[in-house]
Amino acid sequence: MKRRFIPLIAALCVCGSLSAADDVATVAPDTTPPNQSFELGLQLMTRGEIRRGGLPNVSGVRQDKANFIFERTRLSIDYSYKWLSLRFTPQHTGVWGQKGGGTLGVYEAWAKLTAPNGLFAQVGRQALSYDDERILGSNDWAMLPLAHDALRIGYEGHNHKVHAIVTYNQKAENMNGGTTYRSDEGAYPHKTLQTLWYHYDVPTFPLSASFLVMNVGVEPQGEEEAKIRYQQLFGGYVSYSPDRWKAEGAYYHQTGKDEFGIPISAFMGSAKVTFTPSPVGRVSVGYDYLSGDDNPVVPQVGAIGLVRRTKVRGFSTVYGSHHKFYGAMDFFYFSAYYGGYTPGLQNLYVCGDYSPVRNLTLTAGYHYLAVASKIQDADRTLGHELELSASYNVMKFVRLSAGYSFMHGTHTLERLQQVEGKNKLHWGWIMLSVTPRIFSKKW
Repeated sequence: MKRRFIPLIAALCVCGSLSAADDVATVAPDTTPPNQSFELGLQLMTRGEIRRGGLPNVSGVRQDKANFIFERTRLSIDYSYKWLSLRFTPQHTGVWGQKGGGTLGVYEAWAKLTAPNGLFAQVGRQALSYDDERILGSNDWAMLPLAHDALRIGYEGHNHKVHAIVTYNQKAENMNGGTTYRSDEGAYPHKTLQTLWYHYDVPTFPLSASFLVMNVGVEPQGEEEAKIRYQQLFGGYVSYSPDRWKAEGAYYHQTGKDEFGIPISAFMGSAKVTFTPSPVGRVSVGYDYLSGDDNPVVPQVGAIGLVRRTKVRGFSTVYGSHHKFYGAMDFFYFSAYYGGYTPGLQNLYVCGDYSPVRNLTLTAGYHYLAVASKIQDADRTLGHELELSASYNVMKFVRLSAGYSFMHGTHTLERLQQVEGKNKLHWGWIMLSVTPRIFSKKW
């Protein structure tokens, strides 16, 4: 009897196997694109610096040397779902040994909606970077890079980009005291900011151009009910890149009134040409001109100079990445000169990059620096700056870099900084940057 069931059981097993195989064959693979993504990244940056001389000494106390090590730690969290993108980047910055252990804050925290037709809206704390970052940039070299609490809406598509940016800053959520926002009590030097940026890429031709309009509202310090003063900036940036060449040019003009109600009439222009003869090397030559105030106050050491100005002619670089342009030592346009005046700046430079071996890049540069305004009893030349740096990618997420800068200043530079003995200035640094992507997932 048992032998009769053996063929039947075997037949049922074979049929079951064939049926299962047919079911597997009829199931189509899942080709639905992922709707969600999540990414977690980390940045650890440690930089040690050795300085001898540098920024203007407004305190009158001679300070020739400064050695310190600072660090910056970021955790970047990115999430996206269909048209929605989110980013949250907490950040800690501090100097080794600093009282209180440094500063913990939020570098970026924003939400962005992007439609299929190219329209988008982004709100929250965000970094603003446009064109060559001369006017709006993150200034990532600094310990506390720039970010803005802003609403940004725009369109990107068909070789056109249009961005509109609006900010409104307040020092606290208060019911009393009005809406006064002074730069000495707030995180940003402006009360309001409105910006319109348009960019166009010419089809089938290596030419692009941008136009920028900005309106900045500031309130003077020391007034309870301060009146907002508005400053305007407008100009453009052009880039032309045929083959191994790249030519860049920019011009911006400033008008309106400063925080004290004095009219502004200032401008800046720049030109740069870069030649890349091979994949391992390139060289650049450029010139920057930033207008300066008339009769800037630069008295001899120990003297007092008072000149009432009726118009501001010193150009303000607003919120740009200053470290990229006017010399690596950041002597100029990092802070105001004596009396709040600026004599402007002329920057003629040549620099080059060379990669002799894989993962290693060597850079050298020279800057001739001079003021734009005429200074009584002083030459316009500020000095000559020489820069050397090297960068090596130790591994995929680890980069080690170092640099050294030397500046031979002039008597004019000594007067502007109100300290003697500034004709031989040195600055050296070494930096380790670790930027791993810890986790990435799409589903």
